[in-house]
Amino acid sequence: MAGEDENYHPKDAIGTAVQGGLTTGVVGAIASGVQAALTKQNIGILGTFTKYGGTTAVFAGMGASYMFVRNVTANLRHKDDLYSSALGGFVAGSIVGVSKRSLPSIIGIGALGAVLTGTMTATHGLRGRRGDPDADILGEKDVARRTYRRPVAETIAELGEGRGIYGPGYEERRKQRLKETYGIEVP
Repeated sequence: MAGEDENYHPKDAIGTAVQGGLTTGVVGAIASGVQAALTKQNIGILGTFTKYGGTTAVFAGMGASYMFVRNVTANLRHKDDLYSSALGGFVAGSIVGVSKRSLPSIIGIGALGAVLTGTMTATHGLRGRRGDPDADILGEKDVARRTYRRPVAETIAELGEGRGIYGPGYEERRKQRLKETYGIEVP
């Protein structure tokens, strides 16, 4: 297929969907517990699941559908890029819209999910370039060291000696200073 990525490795869509559904389902159960705790009447521990179980189901459905759709589209296209992520985000957001029972909500929240997940994938999330596995981080750090390195004499002139910064002949100067100040002969 023209334009397909030679480095792409197929992903297990069902396995990651189950894992994503379980992970976000636990988050949804915690959110349901918080909802139950904030009610005025005491609904008990089972009220978390009977009255607010829909929250758990929506969270679990969002995680499972996002991971499934993202990995299936990536496997079909042989590319794991922002479009796969955006399509998964659209489906996950649409599940929230379905819980609102309104077609504009389905499309609107789905589009919001697509924009958010596509943007996070395109910008490598909150980590920036560190999330890019192909980035030559050591090379970039080496260039920064060579560009911004200052001579030791200049650093000592500004900060003084001590705290791990010692110039040549420091031990002799220290011995002389101790002898003059305290009269102590340092071996």
